[in-house]
Amino acid sequence: MRNGGVRRAVGAAAACGLLMGALAACGGGDARGQGGDGGAASGAPAPRPKAGASEDPTRIPGVGDRLQGRIPGDSRQVVAVYGEGRDSADATLVLYTKHGSAWERTRSWQAHNGKKGWTLDHHEGDNRSPVGVFTLSDAGGVLKDPGAKLPYTESGSFAAPRSWARTHWHDFDYVIAIDYNRVKGTPPNDPTRPQGQTKGGSIWIHMDHGSGTSACVSVSKPAMEYLLRTLDPAEHPVVVMGDKADLQA
Repeated sequence: MRNGGVRRAVGAAAACGLLMGALAACGGGDARGQGGDGGAASGAPAPRPKAGASEDPTRIPGVGDRLQGRIPGDSRQVVAVYGEGRDSADATLVLYTKHGSAWERTRSWQAHNGKKGWTLDHHEGDNRSPVGVFTLSDAGGVLKDPGAKLPYTESGSFAAPRSWARTHWHDFDYVIAIDYNRVKGTPPNDPTRPQGQTKGGSIWIHMDHGSGTSACVSVSKPAMEYLLRTLDPAEHPVVVMGDKADLQA
């Protein structure tokens, strides 16, 4: 146990069985290193846009009533992913922390999302990230626990297949499960999909390879380490994600 997190280990026998199904959404479509536009998500923070004079500090900026209302009242950490466009793989990831009734911007990074952009109705293999508000409950990866507060599963089962492009081999060194069509409280690579296989799954925040993903959100290694050490189950973290137009709806 580190920093309030729970460390879990997955045995080698289980690892083999979980691998391919769990990685299908996050990386399978990028096996040849194709897809996505824009540059790599570097370790440097993303540029901070100018705040509007009338910005309401009790709301997450750039998020309209539809999604704002889905943020749980007890959540005090929000990861907002602002996609550049419905068909773009470029995004900015911003961590907001609630102090009293006001949301404060904590950190931000350049990011990538699905290589074909975003969708309000995600399905397996569409190469688009789902728009919505999702809880963040579990984490893991190939590398040792960096001090995560979320329950963390260290396992070689997360390793990307070596048949993929070398640029993708470290995508899953660190991952944070986005609670879309999965069972909370299980390792991120658990293949169970309550809504069925056709609705996709295994959608994570993971390490960036310089272009779009098959549905996940990706950021730099320093960003992943910061998020893992900061996101706290006691603060009920969620991710609000989508292209800017759908976020503002």
